[in-house]
Amino acid sequence: MTKIRIAIQKSGRLNEDSLQILKDCGVSIDNGKDQLKASSRNFPLEVFYLRNGDIPQYLRDGVVDIAIIGENVLIEKGEDIGIAEKLGFSKCKVSLAVPKAVKYKSVQDFEGKRIATSYPNTVRKYLDGKGVKADLHIINGSVEIAPNIGLADGICDIVSSGSTLFKNNLKEVEVMLTSEAVLAVSPNISEERKEILKKLQFRIKSVLQARQSKYVLLNAPNDRLDKVLELLPGMRSPTVLPLAEEGWSSVHTVINKDKFWDVIDELKQAGAEGILVCPIEKMVL
Repeated sequence: MTKIRIAIQKSGRLNEDSLQILKDCGVSIDNGKDQLKASSRNFPLEVFYLRNGDIPQYLRDGVVDIAIIGENVLIEKGEDIGIAEKLGFSKCKVSLAVPKAVKYKSVQDFEGKRIATSYPNTVRKYLDGKGVKADLHIINGSVEIAPNIGLADGICDIVSSGSTLFKNNLKEVEVMLTSEAVLAVSPNISEERKEILKKLQFRIKSVLQARQSKYVLLNAPNDRLDKVLELLPGMRSPTVLPLAEEGWSSVHTVINKDKFWDVIDELKQAGAEGILVCPIEKMVL
């Protein structure tokens, strides 16, 4: 049976999040310690555990069909590779940073300066767009130390919380791009494997939609029901059911988690009571 081949990061946070979304999609993987390849028991899929920076070339060569990879890596090494889905996790920025003591005015301050980075293509393209020429020192690994040992005047690196910059006495001065995990697709994927990808992508969309939503149940007096319903979004419209107690109804709906607390406060003011909020495991639209 034909299987689709997916690459994920060998270790680290992206590895854990990638395995979790596959698990949430109902894909069971037989993982063994230090395995470089594993198969799913219940879905036509093989997992390849690879170094993050190597994944674009494996996609390009057709060794793997799809990959869960940081968008920043594709921008650096695989702009010719298509993205099927943005996954919403492992969010970060790719930024320029300088020592805290440096008085920074604008990106023009990097003119003629030395920048240590693992993202030379990204930095060069960004600086070219600003008309700035700098000397790039390519470092594979921890670039934060470079200014402290006199190797560079600044760095370009990924920034999540900013704690690594803070520990190395650096400050973020330019955000070049924002990134998140994406589902990337090989330009050489076969038609047969495209059909498997469609099935997997359908599951992923259901999981991502569920992660962004909360299921809400509440009770409301019938004389306030119109006001409550005005506040509620829904996949089509809220579900309204009569309660055993005369004059009251139960209302069921789905709310986007980003708007959740604002909507809940408004519902209480409108007369809603007994508000119950539940997580959603899957959401098929």
